[in-house]
Amino acid sequence: MMQRPTQVVRPKCADTKRVPERHVFYPTIRAHRGLIAILIFLTIWAPSFLVAQPYPSSPNGTISNSGGDDGDKSLSPYFLVKSDDPALDQLPLKSSAADVKIAGVIADINVSQVYKNEGKKPIEAIYVFPASTRAAVYGLKMTIADRTIVAVIKKKEEARQEYEQAKRQGKSASLLEQERPNVFTMNVANILPGDEIKVEMKYTELLVPSEGVYELVYPTVVGPRYNNPATSSDPKRQENWVANPYLKEGEAPKTTFDIKVALSAGLPIQEAVCETHKVNVAYEGQSFARITLDPSEKYGGNRDFILKYRLAGGKVESGLLLTQGDKENFFLLMVQPPKRVEPKQLPKREYIFIVDISGSMHGFPLEISKNLLKSLIGNLKPTDVFNVLLFAGSAQVLSESGSLPANEENIKKAIDVITRQEGGGGTELLPALRKALDLPRTPNTSRTMIIATDGFVSVENDAFDLVRKNLGNANFFSFGIGTSVNRHLMEGLARAGMGEPFIISKPDQAAAQAEKFRKYVETPVLTSVKADFGDFDVHAVEPPAIPDVLAERPVIVFGKWKGKTEGTITVSGVSGEGEYKQTFDVASTKPMEENSALRYLWARHRIAVLSDFNTLRNDKEIVEEVTKLGLDYNLLTAYTSFVAVDSLVRTQQPSTQVKQALPLPEGVSNLAVGGAVMSKQMALSSSAPGGAAPEMSFDSSRSMEKEEYAPSAEFKSRGISASPMPSTPPPPPPPMKKFDKPARIVNATVANDKSDAKAAGEKVTIGGIMASGKLTVDAVRAIFEKKIQELTDLYKKTRATNLKLAGKLGLELKIAPNGSVRTVKIITNEVSDKGFEKDVIDLVKGITFDKPGSSDDIEITVVFTFSTN
Repeated sequence: MMQRPTQVVRPKCADTKRVPERHVFYPTIRAHRGLIAILIFLTIWAPSFLVAQPYPSSPNGTISNSGGDDGDKSLSPYFLVKSDDPALDQLPLKSSAADVKIAGVIADINVSQVYKNEGKKPIEAIYVFPASTRAAVYGLKMTIADRTIVAVIKKKEEARQEYEQAKRQGKSASLLEQERPNVFTMNVANILPGDEIKVEMKYTELLVPSEGVYELVYPTVVGPRYNNPATSSDPKRQENWVANPYLKEGEAPKTTFDIKVALSAGLPIQEAVCETHKVNVAYEGQSFARITLDPSEKYGGNRDFILKYRLAGGKVESGLLLTQGDKENFFLLMVQPPKRVEPKQLPKREYIFIVDISGSMHGFPLEISKNLLKSLIGNLKPTDVFNVLLFAGSAQVLSESGSLPANEENIKKAIDVITRQEGGGGTELLPALRKALDLPRTPNTSRTMIIATDGFVSVENDAFDLVRKNLGNANFFSFGIGTSVNRHLMEGLARAGMGEPFIISKPDQAAAQAEKFRKYVETPVLTSVKADFGDFDVHAVEPPAIPDVLAERPVIVFGKWKGKTEGTITVSGVSGEGEYKQTFDVASTKPMEENSALRYLWARHRIAVLSDFNTLRNDKEIVEEVTKLGLDYNLLTAYTSFVAVDSLVRTQQPSTQVKQALPLPEGVSNLAVGGAVMSKQMALSSSAPGGAAPEMSFDSSRSMEKEEYAPSAEFKSRGISASPMPSTPPPPPPPMKKFDKPARIVNATVANDKSDAKAAGEKVTIGGIMASGKLTVDAVRAIFEKKIQELTDLYKKTRATNLKLAGKLGLELKIAPNGSVRTVKIITNEVSDKGFEKDVIDLVKGITFDKPGSSDDIEITVVFTFSTN
């Protein structure tokens, strides 16, 4: 998506109504001389109305679309464009830090966010941020100077109402809401000029090792999400948090980042490493280590922090943990599984590879997917059959008639198809999954679905439901691709499909993860798993049934207990080497206060299971149970929120809402913020607080304009350069009364009759250019400039019958080794005139470029802007 910056808030008046920019008709001054006074007034006063919020929030936290029944409009992220108001602090979040304490298998994390208003106006800061998918958020407090306010857990609607009331009263307040189990929104109201407000969030999570390796993942940034309610089971659902500002690709985060980890493993530590950030590891004894972030990573908050550690001898911290409370007691049993054995006989397998090639996968993430698919498909067995489904805004299948034998010819064909992909468009996951499930079935085979995506979607629960309903038809495995993947989706798909999530953050990890997957599906570690609690009185046990263990991961069972700590717990099953049994003596284990986090972990697991089963039909019983769990166990959920309100009235001046801009995750290109072309004018819309928000549209079949971003490192490595970014566009004209027959905007004015059209004069300009090899940007621009007059003549000719013709036309050219234009494809289109588009394409096809110095076709992109003077 193109830039969509701050929003103008103006007083409502009876004869003025905001409409989307593409439908506004700005009469010429000649036709409406009476508007001159209004224009002068707004020229003087408009800057004072500029704010850094793209949408006004309603009291319940939702965002209203413009117009009437617009519930099916898409919401999308957008690029930050700084406000013209120098008194406004647009980036109030100054620092974010995490203090992590790991004791055995339980991690306790304290997240500190410091907000400071360096502007001259009171603000309300809104910040969308991630946490672990396993996080049980159990505490929040706010500190202002020497006053600390501890938040309370309330039903979501009640917490929102209390927060909004405090905001109106001029009190400082904070509100923490869950958008996803791994995506939260923090609202901090009435931050006065000079204020520094510290908000601290506490959560705990269970660290479950895989093949002897423990992993702590601390997510730092939420990747841009595309929301299309029309593909959800609830077409009216709006995911308002996805409409968040982002910095551009390569732009460093504006918020400092820090993390400290105190690792008390309980057993000797063999090694502790972090491949995502530069860290310092100090060992203080055999089983304790301190991990601190290197100062060079001060702005490293654009990718997940991943710490991995292994215990000596590859051991796993297994055993029984107990804790006693005033009302309830909890236990957790972690059992190390047997070692994997080599498979002796494998059934015939069918593999369906479902690969995301949307805009957010462009560049680095898609290259990872290509490496992964090459490894997976290239090593299929001759007895296997397979198919490939590529999806973005739509889906395409390698073989519509059914899966193909895994022979050399078909494998090469599949890899060639995947290699040619470049990424672009929206992320329509649900239609892709449905299409894959509908593919013709190969008889007498075990079908496995492999999904590769970054997960930048907002239909997680729908996807979980679809997978769960089809467990009898296929096994599902998910591969998360990129440095900041949507782990909620990846782990939820795995949980729904009784499988395992695989995360690949670097291209060189693809082969290893592919091999890990093959081992995973070939032979179960443990089957027919059962837990016998004997005389130990337990209840509310999770999971109620233990699935097959397909990887070297511990068997985990937890729940509540009452009575005496006596008896034994026996875990049994069948491994590749025969019967398996392990027994634990309950009496030898003492309940400990250090294990008090078990109550949060049990409740969080129960909430996750219930939420997965709630298929967005708002099942009343499930909603009530999740709400009760949140209130009873002091946990953040989809239906409970934390709210902290200062008792002091600190201001009578209304706060200006500011959405904290997020950095793009490392390796993600600007194409992730894709969709309909939007300019600064569209975001500077007229609306009063609580009024209509700008209309959003998203064309899932288009990439964003390529001139609007700097080349990624992946492009630079291929010798591709980019033209300078365009300068900030001029401020928009004032919003006018909506006309019955709106005309398209042509720069700042629109000719409303033929005489004005002739006086205006047509103009064609060249926007951003991308080129590679010997075809430098300057050389390509020089060639296109020679065609400006011909393009202008075409424009004049078409405008004689189409006065509304204006806007941008972005083209992608494939250049053959001899310099001729092989193909031309439209990638950005505002002109919407088929005849004109064809004429421009024909003209461009006739251009001959210098030989690019490559034996393969290369790409050039260019954007032409058609306007009137």
